[in-house]
Order: sequence, then structure tokens, then C-alpha cells
Amino acid sequence: MNDQKINECKNQESETLEIKDRGNKDPVLELKNVKKTIRKKDIIKGIDLSVYEGEVFGFLGPNGAGKTTTLRMIVGLIRMTEGEITIGGYSVKKDFVKAMENVGCIIENPEMYDYLSGWENLKVLASMETGITKERIKDMVSLVGLEKRIDDKVYTYSLGMKQRLGIAQALMKRPKLLILDEPTNGLDPAGISEFRRLIRSLAEKENLGVLVSSHILAEMEMMTDRVAIIRQGSIVKVISVDEIIKEKGITYRLQSPEKAKILIEQEFHGEVQIKNNMELVAFVNEEDVPTINQRLFSEGIALYYVSKNQKSLEDLFLQLTAGDEIV
Repeated sequence: MNDQKINECKNQESETLEIKDRGNKDPVLELKNVKKTIRKKDIIKGIDLSVYEGEVFGFLGPNGAGKTTTLRMIVGLIRMTEGEITIGGYSVKKDFVKAMENVGCIIENPEMYDYLSGWENLKVLASMETGITKERIKDMVSLVGLEKRIDDKVYTYSLGMKQRLGIAQALMKRPKLLILDEPTNGLDPAGISEFRRLIRSLAEKENLGVLVSSHILAEMEMMTDRVAIIRQGSIVKVISVDEIIKEKGITYRLQSPEKAKILIEQEFHGEVQIKNNMELVAFVNEEDVPTINQRLFSEGIALYYVSKNQKSLEDLFLQLTAGDEIV
């Protein structure tokens, strides 16, 4: 079986699992076998991806992986060579205007008129759309927490406040999908934490699907429900953040690791990997660890130390991308 077929099988399997995990929620964004070829070079090699209502979905990729190209195809800045992208049920290829009506987008720092107030900026932007009422603008100002500063000039705003204003602007037309590309660039740690809470709240209250890309992997792990990792034009992994967190191992430094391995596997049904002649890693329920320790002692196995390992999104990213730079 060639690499393309293997990738297709993986994508189909991931998509089946995604649909099962999302329950009855509808996808707000779907990519099906999306490809992009430039000068006879395959940049995007047939990717499948879904983002659902109320979900914050992370999109990660090393330099040159195809992440930016994919984002540009989603919002129609470049055309796909093959495949289908739908947003809110509308095809980007066949019904571009309606598809784009369902998208709000912020690329890094939102551009605003600094000499106008926040409210005046929103009014100007609302005038370019149809059906946005004064009440809707007020609701969005309240939703992003800018009521006390909305009448101040934008040049007096902090970067975090400008991000909030940009989100209010993006949500005025009631999109089903919000795309955020490097949204925390330039924010201090307090601003990043505040922004993270805002995005989580918006996804739930507005039932938005949020697609966010960032190079800050620790933040992505705290902000998102699922992540997709793209490398060399292919999706190599789609995984829930909960699943990453659950992948814990307990490292034991002890005598007789072979004897300890048999004991843990037979009595506690854990998966055990021997690292060297003094260490092993056991994947077991954390609550079983005290009992395991007692059984090791009772079997005369000297135990030097026990430590808990927890796999992170960064660990997974580096494993799947062979340590390539993040962009």
C-alpha cells in the first residue's frame, strides 16, 4: 500500500472517530480530500478535516507544512486544486458568497481606525454588512466585555482590548465559524490567559466553531478541544486534548524490572515498557500506584523512586514532526 493510500485510510479513520465523538453536533467547517498543487508540486496532499459547533479546534504545523496554504484556501484567498470545502453547509467553490457569510476571521492583530472610538469602529464595519442592528452591536460589546471602554478612542486601547474589539466585529454578522491566526501574538501572559477564557466562553455561548492556529503549544493545549497536526501537506494526527492528557505513564526505578513488569501486567492489567536494566514505564490507573508499590515491596523488589509522566501537546508535536520548527 503506497503512502497516499495509507494517509487516506488514516484520514478516513480519524473522520469516523471525529463524527462519533462529536455526537449530534453539526460540522461548521468540512474539508474533503483537499489538494493544492503549485508548479507541479503537491503542497496539500488530500486532507480531510471537520470543525464542529461549540468546538475550539487547533491547527498546528511546522514551517512549510501547508498550514497557511490550507487557511488561505478555507477563506478563498487561493483556490484549491481538488476537493471540497464547505462552511456552514455552503461550498466555498460553488457558493462562495454564502460560505463567506458564515466566517469571521482575525489574522494576528485586528486593524481598526485608531482615531475613532470602539463603538464608531463597529458602526463603520456594520454598515458594510446587511442586517446588523444596533442591538446586535451592543450584545457583542457586552459579550466581549468592552462596555466600559467602548466609547474611548481605539488608540487608548491595550492590545488585548483591540483583540476583543476585533472579535466583536467578527461576530456581528453571526458567523458559524471563527478563524483566529496567531491571535495571542504580542499579548502578555495575563492577556493570553484572559483571551483563552474569552474564546472558550464564546464557543459555548455563541455555539461557534473556532479554528485557531498558534505556535504557543502550551496555550493551544489549554484553549482547544481537539488539534490537527499537519506535516508535508498531510494531516498526520487529529486528537482530542483530553486524550493527550490521559496518556500518562508512571516511571519506576527499581531492581528486577522484568519481574516487576510481569507483576504489573498480570495483577493490574497495565501496559509496561522496560527502559533499561533499572527503569520501566507503566501505563496504569493513578489510583493503583500505592497498591502497586506495596506489591513490589512484598515481592522483595527494591524501589528507588517513582515519578509521574504526562504527555503534552508539545511532546506529541515534536514526535510527529521530527522536531521541525513551528510556524
